[in-house]
Amino acid sequence: MSDASIVPEQPLVFSPGLAATIGLEEAILLQQLGALFAHRQPRHSDGFAWLAVERDFLLRQLPFWSPADLHRISRSLADKGVILLQSPPLHSHGELVFALNEPLRKPQPQRHPLDPPPAPPRRGAGQLPPNWSPSEDLLQLLALNHNIPRQFALDQLEDFIFYWRERGEPSHAWENKYRQHVISSWRRQQQLEAEAFRIEHNPELDNHWRPSRDALEIMLRSGVEREFIDEAIPEFILYWRERGTAPKELNSKFIQHIRIQWAKYTSSMNHSTEPRRISEDWQPDADVFDILRLSHIDEDFARGLLPEFIIYWRDSNQAHTSWNSKFLQHVKFHWAKQHRIEQAGHSHDQGQGSHRTGRTRDSSLADDLSDTSWAD
Repeated sequence: MSDASIVPEQPLVFSPGLAATIGLEEAILLQQLGALFAHRQPRHSDGFAWLAVERDFLLRQLPFWSPADLHRISRSLADKGVILLQSPPLHSHGELVFALNEPLRKPQPQRHPLDPPPAPPRRGAGQLPPNWSPSEDLLQLLALNHNIPRQFALDQLEDFIFYWRERGEPSHAWENKYRQHVISSWRRQQQLEAEAFRIEHNPELDNHWRPSRDALEIMLRSGVEREFIDEAIPEFILYWRERGTAPKELNSKFIQHIRIQWAKYTSSMNHSTEPRRISEDWQPDADVFDILRLSHIDEDFARGLLPEFIIYWRDSNQAHTSWNSKFLQHVKFHWAKQHRIEQAGHSHDQGQGSHRTGRTRDSSLADDLSDTSWAD
């Protein structure tokens, strides 16, 4: 029979009650660390007994854990106020410097049997070490329960350590304080991002607002005058400010507003009842040529009269309510006059053929040139 035993190593010993209180893994590691004080000489500092133990030694004693596991469990013990740490994370350093969170006991004076029993010692709270770091479990908890990215949580670590070390306050649960710090920072950033998004997509409408370059080009290409656009901006700003909230699509709303106002403006100009002088580049409406076409008047004939019509009325410096009507009157007059001349010439040719000697022209050439009755 083989001498090998199914229990070849010394079994681990831990307190079931302690495991129920602080966790199974924490209880196992704490039991191992506490046993080291019986074989090693601690260093006394700040009222505590400190030991330095090599990481490799702990891994040999506890081979079922990795360096990351040792780091996580030791951090958990520190955050629960069971031990104090003065060393960097175990996964990046080869030594664990720790102390049990129990101040060194001073010699107690002799107590009289009738004296009340002393109060049980209170577990002290430790200050935040300069190389403190959150546990992996906490980072995963923040990601799962609060959707906080791991990198964001780690980015808050420097500010957290600086703040609490500057205050110098001790605590039993640094992980809980760190969790609150990260959640508060995350909510603050979310609010800032939401505000930035609101400003970008729903900007404040103040007196300095102007349409974008693209919106301006669209309106100019539509034939809207730049001066008309600039004069419409204050009215547009006042309208939306009085409504309380500006629309998200300010430029689209402004283009729509300008198109409506420009259509009203051009329509009122075309159908204005106020007399005005004729412009140098005035052109009759298309309706004018439609009317002339119904009267069988040639369009080329009418356009040929346009320069004379404009020059005459600009020289006269008169104002009228409808230059289209005046132009219609002008063209019809000259069209009729041309037909009278043609008919008169035809009658004159017939009279010569029958030896008639009477004058057939209704008026002389001088009268034709000086006749402006069409302008009355």
